[in-house]
Amino acid sequence: MCGTSMEQALTIAAVWLALAVLSSIVAAHLRISIALVEICVGMLAAVVADKLFYPGALGNDQDWLRFVASVGAILLTFLAGAELDPAAMKTKLAEVSVVGFFGFLAPFLGCAAVARFLLGWDSSASWLAGIALSTTSMAVVYAVMLETGFNKTEFGKGILGACFVNDLGTVIALGLMFAPFTYRTVIFIAACIALLAVLPPFTSKLVARYGNRTAAIRTKWILLVLCVLGALALWSGSEAVLPAYLAGMVLARTIGADNFYIRRLRTLTVGFLTPFYFIRAGSLVSLPILLSAPMIFLVLFLAKSTFKVLGLLPIVGLFKKDPKEKWYYTLLMSTGLTFGTISALFGLSHGIVSQQQYSFLVATVIGSAVIPTLIANAAFLPRHLMPETVRSLRATLAESPDA
Repeated sequence: MCGTSMEQALTIAAVWLALAVLSSIVAAHLRISIALVEICVGMLAAVVADKLFYPGALGNDQDWLRFVASVGAILLTFLAGAELDPAAMKTKLAEVSVVGFFGFLAPFLGCAAVARFLLGWDSSASWLAGIALSTTSMAVVYAVMLETGFNKTEFGKGILGACFVNDLGTVIALGLMFAPFTYRTVIFIAACIALLAVLPPFTSKLVARYGNRTAAIRTKWILLVLCVLGALALWSGSEAVLPAYLAGMVLARTIGADNFYIRRLRTLTVGFLTPFYFIRAGSLVSLPILLSAPMIFLVLFLAKSTFKVLGLLPIVGLFKKDPKEKWYYTLLMSTGLTFGTISALFGLSHGIVSQQQYSFLVATVIGSAVIPTLIANAAFLPRHLMPETVRSLRATLAESPDA
């Protein structure tokens, strides 16, 4: 029994890693984000596996795979927080707060109204749709920031900060409207404050004492902290990725200052963990349901995109005057994935939305992760803000006959 289970797990892992390698090759030739390709590959792989074998043959509901995917999302979110310079964020507090707030509010109200009055969903499902479609995608945006080098620029740090505020609004709305505020919430908040307050000095002492040894204690320590915070978040009814971002922010000076270590942690995360997250996100979409009623998907996607752009473009314009910078900022903020799928899954598991409504919401969220990012990178990439090393590498790849 155990041997059979292990054989099945390794077989599924081999298939998923093959999909990850394929995604990397495709992304290299198309010169688009690997994360976006992994999502699309996951969608197609799920359909093929269901047709050739049986429903769920890809194994995306395996407990171990869900765990690996979740850890990937948590670590990627932690890295996004660790990339932020606290001093720089203070100077951008007005920008990230205002942009993030309107990035949440406009699609939240607009998409809820579309679901209620245009699609005829009941009020609870409509509000849940507004929450799910109000999100941005920290995971996708950070992955794009890494590939473009914007994660090291003030421009990129501003986008990441605004994404955090946007998703914080989503978490608060979901909690206030559908997850009751209980003693667990109070314990979670108090525990987070206490843990995050002692985290930087304790981590500094730990790294100073053991960091240069071969035991990789920093990675083990970070994973321990993230698992503790994630478990507390889930126990309280919140989500594990939110405290991960906060942990990354408070450790930005302690951990983020070591570029060599961050690169190694990034290799572990992007090279092994996040492909499981992005491929699984794509595999959750039911293409047969979408094909049976494509107009519902189209209406929801247009609603999310339209209200995101209408809410963000004039606000971003207050801080960014260059047209490419303004549109690139707006389009990346129009993405959605992590909190969008989490909110939709919350609605499904609590009976707020049906399986069909869930499929449409997740498909819309995933579509918003792919299409705005493709448009942003193809038409509005502000190359003048990219680090010189990244610009040179891209120019070399573009001139190479093998590219």
